[in-house]
Amino acid sequence: MARQNAAEEAGGAGDRTSMLRKAIQGPERRGISEPMERIIHERIRLAIVSALAVNDCLTFKELKKLIGTSDGNLSVHARKLEEAEYIQCTKSFQGRMPKTEFRITPKGRKALEHYLNHMEALIKAVRKK
Repeated sequence: MARQNAAEEAGGAGDRTSMLRKAIQGPERRGISEPMERIIHERIRLAIVSALAVNDCLTFKELKKLIGTSDGNLSVHARKLEEAEYIQCTKSFQGRMPKTEFRITPKGRKALEHYLNHMEALIKAVRKK
């Protein structure tokens, strides 16, 4: 520990370790639920919120095709995001056919931005020479 502290003070490898530790721990979570990283970090959920962040609205069918997953997989992950209030799901009928549409919420957009900032800090800490 003393060796690490001395290295940090000298601005050497310990400084990188300190930056990495801070990046892994993440910035303050200003109003976002504690398990945010776990909710968004999962591949399918990250794909869902990312797709919705750049589209006003996507139907279940469009989202399924874009992500390349099964009905069941998309349903389970979308429900998790909906429970966290990161996405909004609207169900209706188009003629006799059911239609499910998804939108990202302001809370979901904020959580995605927080997640991306966290990942950028982590990448920066690892790549810093």
